[in-house]
Amino acid sequence: QVQLVESGGGLVQTGDSLRLSCAASIRTVSTYAMGWFRQAPGKEREFVGGISWSGGRTYYADSVKGRFTISRDNDKNAVYLQMNSLKPEDTAVYYCAAARAPYSDYVHRGSTYDYWGQGTQVTVSS
Repeated sequence: QVQLVESGGGLVQTGDSLRLSCAASIRTVSTYAMGWFRQAPGKEREFVGGISWSGGRTYYADSVKGRFTISRDNDKNAVYLQMNSLKPEDTAVYYCAAARAPYSDYVHRGSTYDYWGQGTQVTVSS
């Protein structure tokens, strides 16, 4: 069983930056594709970004492209989401997810992932 723990969320102002981290409990995650999703109050969960096992492929939702960067450090069993130029509409709980596959053409789908973290709250004030 893989446990994922997100951290780094908080309350920031419009235009600020945050870096979310996701720590995995086992080293096997280094061979998994990883993703970040978010869910705002009253809205469905949505894809934010995804990354292949090696970090060679990254994917982003149009709403965050150019502002957010996903990366990973397999030596530390960790995945990161650097969020710049934050907007109030980025306010949500952010979830880390892991898929038991090295990469996927469907990283934007929640059903691709086998493990999920508990989430970390990001609030962007205007």
